[in-house]
Amino acid sequence: MREHKIMPEVTDAVAADAFRRLVAHLRHRSDAENIDLMGLAGFCRNCLADWIAEASEAHGRLMERDEAREAIYGMPFGEWKARFQGEATPEQVRRMEESVARNG
Repeated sequence: MREHKIMPEVTDAVAADAFRRLVAHLRHRSDAENIDLMGLAGFCRNCLADWIAEASEAHGRLMERDEAREAIYGMPFGEWKARFQGEATPEQVRRMEESVARNG
C-alpha cells in the first residue's frame, strides 16, 4: 500500500497516532458537546465516525455507521448520548448552522 501523506513531513503512522490521541481527548472531554464542536469547527464526533466509515470502505472493509461511532465514542452512541448530551439551545443550533454553511 502506498504511504499517503497529509503534509510532506507527516506520515500515515504519525497522523494515525495523532488521530488516536484526538479521539482519546474527545472521549475524556465529554463536556465538549457535539453541537458546540459543530458551532466552532464545523465537525464533531459523528463527523469523525462518518469519515472512519468512509475510509474503511475505501480500504476494502465496510464499517457500519454504528460501529464507527462506537470506535469514536468508546461506547454505543445511544449510551453516550443518554449520559452526556444535553438539549441544544437555539443559540447553539444557530452557531452550528452558520459554521456548517462555511464547510462548503
